[in-house]
Amino acid sequence: MWQIKKSKGMTAEDAHDGSANDDFARRNREEARKLMTTGDAGAFAQRDLHTDLKVELHQRLLDRINLSALDSMSREQIADEIGDLVAEELARTEHALNAAERKQMVEDVLDELLGLGPLEPLLKDTTITDILVNGFERIYVERYGVLEPTKVRFKDERHLIRIIQKIVSAVGRRIDESSPLVDARLADGSRVNAVVPPLALDGSLLSIRKFAKVPISLDRLVEIGSVPQQVAEVLEGIVKARRNVLISGGTGSGKTTMLNAMSAFIDHSERIVTIEDSAELQLQQDHVARLETRPPNIEGRGEITQRDLVKNALRMRPDRIIVGEVRAGEAFDMLQAMNTGHEGSMTTVHANTPRDSLSRVEQMIGMSGIDIPAKAARQQIASAINVVIQVSRLSDGRRKLVSLSEITGMEGDVITLQEIFRFRQTGIDSEGIVKGVFEATGIRPRFLDQTMAHGVDLSPELFRPDTRFD
Repeated sequence: MWQIKKSKGMTAEDAHDGSANDDFARRNREEARKLMTTGDAGAFAQRDLHTDLKVELHQRLLDRINLSALDSMSREQIADEIGDLVAEELARTEHALNAAERKQMVEDVLDELLGLGPLEPLLKDTTITDILVNGFERIYVERYGVLEPTKVRFKDERHLIRIIQKIVSAVGRRIDESSPLVDARLADGSRVNAVVPPLALDGSLLSIRKFAKVPISLDRLVEIGSVPQQVAEVLEGIVKARRNVLISGGTGSGKTTMLNAMSAFIDHSERIVTIEDSAELQLQQDHVARLETRPPNIEGRGEITQRDLVKNALRMRPDRIIVGEVRAGEAFDMLQAMNTGHEGSMTTVHANTPRDSLSRVEQMIGMSGIDIPAKAARQQIASAINVVIQVSRLSDGRRKLVSLSEITGMEGDVITLQEIFRFRQTGIDSEGIVKGVFEATGIRPRFLDQTMAHGVDLSPELFRPDTRFD
């Protein structure tokens, strides 16, 4: 009798960016369409044959093994028993595999059983950027900016919840009926959000934003067309000149990717303190102190907010403070840090335009509980933030920097904001690819003097009116 085989009556408890190069973007979209077309008997069938068999075996094994016994066994012990079970199932399904293929199949099934179950093949697929689970039977992925359904399934709702609990418990968080919402992360830094009943009416919901194993650099963003080369040089100068930066954009627009890419230009001699709700920044410097918030315990105590961490960071002798995203009262403390010698700090905010991002920050100051007049709040914003970068996810799935603006001060009660570069959309072609040009507005930025003082020589020709970039 197998150690992990179920006794009769037991139940289970238990793959980012698009390209600005139109040809490349078009090929990506064609590939995504192929993956969604079940009639494609060529590359698509060959690509998914192994995955389909693995998922089929996984579903069959879930009915035959006692998953609770896995925790007390080593991987080698499990591999021995799973190998025999896989051989039995392969004989039943009449799939002929050679010894090497069978060994690989056992390894893949082990990854599913000991990892995140049916999600493992999706996590290993480097073409997938988002995994969206809408109940145990409906799993979608984003590939090349396009959402598509998958054949992957969980055994039942209980199995899905077991995987969710496995994810959140690994980072010291919990999810249940009394606390049905949670933000977490995987070991590789991928961001996770989960919602379980009673809030999720049709079954538990799980969203995974995958992060590249190798952080995307600004050079890579230039290569795939998210940022023109000339503008990338300006971004490098902004970071080296220690300008305070606010990166604005909608959900999934690439704010964190842009923040990671820009942070690579911070000098390795500087001390950086990062503050996040769920750690996902991938800074490459040696001297980085990473802080993460903590939710309240089951008694409602012990919560550590981003605002608490920003206040504490000021006592940690940082050269720069990077807040993953400001959402509430911590915006006020972040502005104070920018105004008190921590130049070159960066953060992100959810907003659709640069002007909207400043309005959102102003609203967040009001959420700090400090009674401060609106004009005074705007003065704080105008003196603290130097540059606002707007990123966007275009209708064809590509992420792109669409605006770079500079805050120049106040005129009366209004923060003055001048746009330096912008992406101007001109249309959409017959295949859905967004067409447009990136151009300079003709305004010479004030930060040009600071960049030159820090040894970054930016040509004035970059800012000539109607200068267009590839």
